[in-house]
Amino acid sequence: MPKKKHKFRLFSAVLATVCIILVGDAIAPTASIGNSMYVWWIIMLIGFFIPYGLISAELGTQYPSEGGMYTWIKKAFGKKWASRVAWFYWVNYPLWIASLADLITTMIMQMFGIEMEIWMVLAIQVFYIALVTILGMLRISQSAWVSNTGAIIKFLILGGISALGLYVFFTQGTMNPIESWHDFVPLASADGGIDWAGLSFVSLIIFNMLGFEVVGTFVDDMDKPKKQIPQAIILGGILIALFYILPSFGMGVGTSFEEIQTNTGFLDSYQVLMANAGISAAAIKSIIIVVGGAFILTLISNISSWNFGVYSVIAYAAEDGMFPKSWKKRNKDGVPYMVGIWTGIIAAVLAVAGIILAYCFPEWEDGANMFWAFFDLSLVCLLFSYIPMFAAFIKLHKNGPQVRNGYWVKVGPIMRWIMGVVPLLLLGISLLFTLIPEFNMEAIADNSTLIISTIVCIAIGEVMIFHMSQKDKQKKITRKAKR
Repeated sequence: MPKKKHKFRLFSAVLATVCIILVGDAIAPTASIGNSMYVWWIIMLIGFFIPYGLISAELGTQYPSEGGMYTWIKKAFGKKWASRVAWFYWVNYPLWIASLADLITTMIMQMFGIEMEIWMVLAIQVFYIALVTILGMLRISQSAWVSNTGAIIKFLILGGISALGLYVFFTQGTMNPIESWHDFVPLASADGGIDWAGLSFVSLIIFNMLGFEVVGTFVDDMDKPKKQIPQAIILGGILIALFYILPSFGMGVGTSFEEIQTNTGFLDSYQVLMANAGISAAAIKSIIIVVGGAFILTLISNISSWNFGVYSVIAYAAEDGMFPKSWKKRNKDGVPYMVGIWTGIIAAVLAVAGIILAYCFPEWEDGANMFWAFFDLSLVCLLFSYIPMFAAFIKLHKNGPQVRNGYWVKVGPIMRWIMGVVPLLLLGISLLFTLIPEFNMEAIADNSTLIISTIVCIAIGEVMIFHMSQKDKQKKITRKAKR
């Protein structure tokens, strides 16, 4: 008798959506944007978040598959483009895991006010990577308790900093007072001109919104996916926007925007706000340890929620002959475990290499903050993977509904193009200004490590796709010859 699959309901689907998309490590970088972040959020909610959510809901139910974006892009543009998407979608993942491993050790040192020996840093980071790799062997329905717990913890700690920020704001004011309406204007420089480098902020906010397509890979684990996927996206989206904006506001109340650190800013702001609220130093120390520990738990749940979606995309590509054959192997529960093992190994190698470089070359600027070094490249690769998705929507939507009762965005040709092109342009702009914040040789030189790393990632992907497509072509020729 076949083993009955676990199912998860709308409540768990919403919490999984929140756990996937609401990323705690992105709060501090978002808050550092300044008061203009509120206008940026409105622009990006209308221009990117809403169309992206609707498109993900449609493609996820009209073309239901654990292959997610790989399946959608293949139907629209063929195997090679689908493989490019899968490559960038995957290569960002071990980089992101390595960046979070670095963030965890940084936070532990901040929580306890200690400096750790290199062997302790290595042990903790490798343990984190091993843990999330093991959790990646479970289906999302089996590990729903991880995503549910992670989402609830996120609500609590982000709600805490939001409440502290509001209390201090109404009783003592803010560290970042609004001087004029210019403070809210995106790209406005201090001298009244245009600060084009501010367009690099677009990528941070887009990163905060990504992950809806992962929910589309959960179709086999849902009771009623055609209803639950769009519902989870809408309800989860509202909660996500709220829990990004309020904590960012809270951080801005207690800390000057210029002083917010991308890796330690969250706990720094918590500490300052509690001190301003009159909490004793001893209590603050204890609370920081609890909040820091809870934050680390969210970083575990975050990766655990993404695992199945990312691995499924790559497993489908491997089954299609466009990734290493062994990466399609699944366990008895249908989870692609081999791609998970390789992801963990590569993340561990990156983390260990980063630690050794940072300790051996302390004067190396990029090595001083490995979180940001890994995160930047992860961000660029992830953004690359989404560009064809919006183009695929324009093409596939034209074909009309494919599944009865599946979610369908009822728009005409003009609105279809607007929904696809606007997010695509925003992605292109964010990529350009992440790689080159300013159009001068100094800015390019400062970002040379990221630019070169991106070129290397593109080159490796193209070589692999060419090699695998040639093998796939040869197999087809051999099969025809046997007939």
